Amino acid sequence: MLFPAARAGLERKGAAPVVIRYFKKEIEELRAWETRAAQLEKAIRGKIARHETVTKNVNILHGERLTLGERMADRMADIAGSWGFISFFALFLAFWIGLNSLQLLFRPWDHYPYILLNLILSCLAAIQAPVIMMSQNRQEAKDRLRSEHDYEVNLKAELEIHELHEKLDHLREKQWEELLGIQEQQLDLLQKQLELLQGMEAEKGKG
Repeated sequence: MLFPAARAGLERKGAAPVVIRYFKKEIEELRAWETRAAQLEKAIRGKIARHETVTKNVNILHGERLTLGERMADRMADIAGSWGFISFFALFLAFWIGLNSLQLLFRPWDHYPYILLNLILSCLAAIQAPVIMMSQNRQEAKDRLRSEHDYEVNLKAELEIHELHEKLDHLREKQWEELLGIQEQQLDLLQKQLELLQGMEAEKGKG
């Protein structure tokens, strides 16, 4: 029998490779996202230079990427998650159980405990589970696409604001240079007028 400390040490040794693999995977995903972000920034700068828009309808983009099987799975998931399907299936269960419970009128085909009905329900659950999971995976892909699109829009807005600030700073510097030039000209004119007045006063003093 191992002591608690030794058992904890062995558990830590066994868990270490799993933790290392997890962190390596996280680092790889971060590096992949950094590469993707750099590519998006380059593409957005090109669109800004060409005066193109980046706003898109994510629903249309996601719908264009779906295959026929994925569309059918989404449709089945929508039907299975509707109140119409729940109501229909509740009526079907009540009808099945009711008919197989009336043994006085005719011979039931599925006696209690309704083994055939349980088989049908098990098959239905086995089909519905992967279909719903497929639909959820596509919803996650749609959310990722929407997040990436929002990132592109925000990045474009940020870059445009940054360029606007640069243009305003350049315009402000240019205006300051023009104002300084005008002030220098005014000072030169004032200096000339002052020299002219001093010359006139000197001539009056001599006269």
